[in-house]
Amino acid sequence: MYPLRRNRRLRNNEAIRSLVRETIVTPNDFLVPLFIVEGSGIKDEIASMPNYYRYSLDLLTKEVKELWSLGLKGVLLFVKVPDQLKDNKGTEALNPDGLMQRAIKVVKNAVPEMLVMTDVALDPYSNFGHDGIVSEGKILNDETAKILAEMSVSHASAGANFVAPSDMMDGRILSIRTALENEGFTDTGIMSYSAKYASAFYGPFRDALDSAPVDLMDVPKDKKTYQMDPANRDEAIKETLMDIEEGADIVMVKPGLAYLDIVRDIRNTVDVPVAVYQVSGEYAMLKAAAQKGWLDHDAVVMEQVTSIKRAGAHMIASYFAKDVVRLIS
Repeated sequence: MYPLRRNRRLRNNEAIRSLVRETIVTPNDFLVPLFIVEGSGIKDEIASMPNYYRYSLDLLTKEVKELWSLGLKGVLLFVKVPDQLKDNKGTEALNPDGLMQRAIKVVKNAVPEMLVMTDVALDPYSNFGHDGIVSEGKILNDETAKILAEMSVSHASAGANFVAPSDMMDGRILSIRTALENEGFTDTGIMSYSAKYASAFYGPFRDALDSAPVDLMDVPKDKKTYQMDPANRDEAIKETLMDIEEGADIVMVKPGLAYLDIVRDIRNTVDVPVAVYQVSGEYAMLKAAAQKGWLDHDAVVMEQVTSIKRAGAHMIASYFAKDVVRLIS
C-alpha cells in the first residue's frame, strides 16, 4: 500500500517506461492497403486521403519494394475498375487478365516473399456500387456468393496468398473455401471481414475506388441490409464464429477505433488471428486535424495503432503503416 508502493516509480523516465511497456508496435503488425488503377506512370493522390495514392502497375513495383525495405511484409490489394467494365454481376472480376489478377502478379514478381491479400467483393466491379447483385431493390445473397467463390479462385490462380471477402453475404466463406479446395488451392487462406459494420467512416475509400452506391430507383441507397448495425455487439461474435466454422483462417473487425470493444470481445472468444481495419475515415480525420494544427499527427497515429493492438488485434490494415514504421525506426 501507499507509500510503500508508488506506481509512478515505473513511469519516472523513458528507459523504465520502455522496459515495462505492455504493448509494443512493430512493422510485423501491419497490412498495407494498396489502390491500383489502369494506365502507366500514375501515382494519383486521393483527394480525401492526403498523402495516399492510387498506383498504376508500373509504379506498383517500386512501392512494393519500398514497403518490403521498411519491413512491411503484407499488402491488401484493391482495384479501381473503369466504368465501361462495370456491370451488375461483376463480370470483369473473373477476367484472368483483369487489373486485380495482373496486380497480384506484379507484386509477386517484385517481391516474391510479400504476402498478398486481395479484396473479394463486387462493389468495385458493380455499376450499382454494391457488394452483391442487385435485383428489384434487393441484394441477392446466394447468387453473389457463387460469384465471390469464382473470384477467389481467380485470385488464387494469379498467386494470391489470401483472399479477403469484404462483402458480408451469408455463407460466402463456405462457398469460397469449398471452391478453393475443389480447385486444389488448399494453401490459399481466407481473411474474412467477419464483423464489418455499416459505418459512416468509409467515405474516402469509396472516393478512392469510385465504389459508392448509386442513387437510382430500385437500388438500395446504402449497405445496411448486409453490413452490420453499429449498435450491435453480440451479433459480431455470432458472425465471427460462423465464419470460422465455414473455414476462415483470419477474422477482421472493421472499422477500428469506434469498435475496439468488439475487437476485445472477439479476441477473447476465438482461437484464430484477429485483424482490424483502421479505415479511410479514421485516416482522413487525423490528416485534416493535423493540417489545421489541431492535433500532433505523429503522436496521435502512434496512440491510435497502439490502442488497436492493445484491444487485441494481431494485425492492422492501416493507411498509416509507412508512417508508423518510420516513427518507430
